[in-house]
Parts: sequence; C-alpha cells; structure tokens
Amino acid sequence: MRDHPQDESTPPPDVPHRDAPHPDVWTGRATNRFQWLLALVGAACMALGIELAVDSAWTSGIAPLAMAVVGCIAAGLLVLFGTLAFVHVDLKLDKESLEVRCGHIGLPRRRIPLAHVAGADFVPLVTPRHWGGWGYRWRPEKGTAVVVRRGEGVLLRLWDGHTFTITVDDAESAVRVIRARLRTGAAGAAH
Repeated sequence: MRDHPQDESTPPPDVPHRDAPHPDVWTGRATNRFQWLLALVGAACMALGIELAVDSAWTSGIAPLAMAVVGCIAAGLLVLFGTLAFVHVDLKLDKESLEVRCGHIGLPRRRIPLAHVAGADFVPLVTPRHWGGWGYRWRPEKGTAVVVRRGEGVLLRLWDGHTFTITVDDAESAVRVIRARLRTGAAGAAH
C-alpha cells in the first residue's frame, strides 16, 4: 500500500480549519494556580482566629480577645472567598450571548447579549498590573475586566461605548467565534 500526498489546500482531518463551522457553544477557561496560595493564607487566618477563641490565655480582658478573634476570622473569610472567587474564569459563548462566570461558585457572573457587542479583539497580553490586580476590575479609562492571570484575552467593544476584557485561554479562537456570530447576526438582521 502506498501513501499518497495529501492535497495542500485541505487541512489534515485532525486539525480544525479556520473557516470550519464553529460549535454551537464555545467554552473557554483561564486558571490561576497562585490564587490557591492566597486561599491558604485566608484559611490560616481563620484557623488562628478559631485557635484564639478556643485556647485563649489573654489576661487583658474579653474585648481585646473578641476583637482579635473576629478580626482574624473576618480577614480569613475575606481573603479565602475573595481568592477562591477568582481562581478561574469560565467563558461560554452561544449563538445569542456571552457569559462570564468566576470561581467555583460562578459569582460574579456577567451575561452580555451579542446584540450589545459592536466588535471583539484579541489582546496578546493582559496583566493584573495594568488593571490594578486580579479579579473583577473597573478603570474609567480602560473599562471593565475579569483578570485571573497574566496572558491572552478577549476585548469586547460594546455598542454603548464601554469595553469588557476577559482573560481566557485560546482567546484568538474566541474572537473568531464572536466575529462570526456578529456577522451572522448582522446578516440575519439585514434580511
């Protein structure tokens, strides 16, 4: 049996073609494993507060002890839940909207109908430094963003003049799908 060279214009069967139809639902994710270290710090603060409450040897009174216990537990909860909310971000794009869900609970969440999107651009480098840290961010001169790690992202230009940036793996693919859906939506509206 002989191997015949494959036609150069046809991609191999296991490699998706750029003009191939896009899936009905495109999903993407970005993860930041460093956030788990911060979550451990939050858990340690909570453990310290619980340890102080259970095994208190404070002789200066109940008020300082209560303030220390409440402060440690509150700081621990804030750090723990604040970091776990932004360990990862999930992006789901269907034919009508784009939905961004953060963390294991899925909050904060934002749903943007594609009818509100004017365009989408690939951003090769989104950094927490440019946005003032990790998480759900807003800067007057830049717009809104969900930044969970340094790397590529999607920038949505909305019809109301605002922008929304999301860090996500394979952002170029997401931009292609969004642009294809916007063209399909514009062609459907023209008819």
